[in-house]
Amino acid sequence: MNKADRYMKSDIEHVLADGFLDVNPRPKYSDGTPAHTLSVNHVTRQYDLSKGEFPICTLRPMAWKTAIREIFVIYQHPTNVIAEMEEMKVNWWGPWDIGDGTIGQRYGATVSRYDLINNLIKDIETDPYGRRKVVSLWQEADLHETKGLAPCAFLTIWNVRGEYLDMMLVQRSGDMLTASGAGGMNEIQYAALQMMIAKHTGYKPGVFTHVVANEQIYDRHTEAAHEMLRRYDEKAAAEEAGTPDPEIILDTDKTDFYEFTIDDFKIRNYKAMKPQLALDLGI
Repeated sequence: MNKADRYMKSDIEHVLADGFLDVNPRPKYSDGTPAHTLSVNHVTRQYDLSKGEFPICTLRPMAWKTAIREIFVIYQHPTNVIAEMEEMKVNWWGPWDIGDGTIGQRYGATVSRYDLINNLIKDIETDPYGRRKVVSLWQEADLHETKGLAPCAFLTIWNVRGEYLDMMLVQRSGDMLTASGAGGMNEIQYAALQMMIAKHTGYKPGVFTHVVANEQIYDRHTEAAHEMLRRYDEKAAAEEAGTPDPEIILDTDKTDFYEFTIDDFKIRNYKAMKPQLALDLGI
């Protein structure tokens, strides 16, 4: 049982036991029904990538390649144009079209406007032990400029530690089972981003910490949450001692952040439990 699975079990149990129900939620399901959530505040998880603790959950299949491709459209080839995202096989942004074929002045558009990645790389290379390596997608001017979904995973903080590059991801809000939970899409993709930046700047990926200010289970996801707990128990009973943990690695001699492709990432020892779970999105 890997670290992400253990976190997922404890976090689901925490939300189901201690979570609070929201009032007048903004999101709605595709049929127009208000998407209520049970949630807890201030969830923290930590993995040491240098020790093979890659955050990927095995209790349901994770679309890890699509998760990493989304990092490409936000940070590597930054765009807010939905058609351009879909060309790069990131196909879930359609419901957030603000009416002009974009998601507004958000995510990739913000990265491009403020040259966030080039500034980060320069800071790591010229002042490695400086403590100002902050990349923020939460730019008030951008948020007021257009409509659009406010960034959920919005802040990364980077620190050099000897030969390692550590990173903290801060997320204001998270749909636990769909994306933000332990070993979910957000952790997969930001661990991959950490690996890419580390490779470019000559460091080894180190500690990855994920902080979620408000972590939720949607009311239509509670059955799936109980199924994941059941799967955890099933896997724990069946797994043999010494089974290697799953891991995604950046397997390439490339060192330029802008040249990495999805084919440079390889997955090892990943056996997810099936079938996939149906999870209605709150839009």
